[in-house]
Amino acid sequence: MNVLGSRERKQPPPARVVWESLTQPRRPGTRQWLELLPGEVEPRVLRAEEPSLVVWSSLWPDRPDDEIRFDIRPDGYACALRWTLLTPGEPPDDAALGHLRHRLNYLINGSLRYSYGQ
Repeated sequence: MNVLGSRERKQPPPARVVWESLTQPRRPGTRQWLELLPGEVEPRVLRAEEPSLVVWSSLWPDRPDDEIRFDIRPDGYACALRWTLLTPGEPPDDAALGHLRHRLNYLINGSLRYSYGQ
């Protein structure tokens, strides 16, 4: 798999809570954070190892073989969360790649983070 982009940021809750948010983004009783845009699809969890790893299928139907990997590690009471966008094939053009990276960063370091009250 080729890395198309990656970013790590601290998240306020412990690793277990972030892992649950990524494996069950639509869980009742939690703040909804995974708001998909037109042209995006609900990701499937391809692999999960509690509380340190989650791998999603692609959000983009025109790039069905891409995967999004989340590595979670404790950082005091909080945790560090790294998303990595992977592909087995060719990367998209620069403009499309910029959009994919921006979108993941917005979802994870914006929407998910804000769902925890930060």
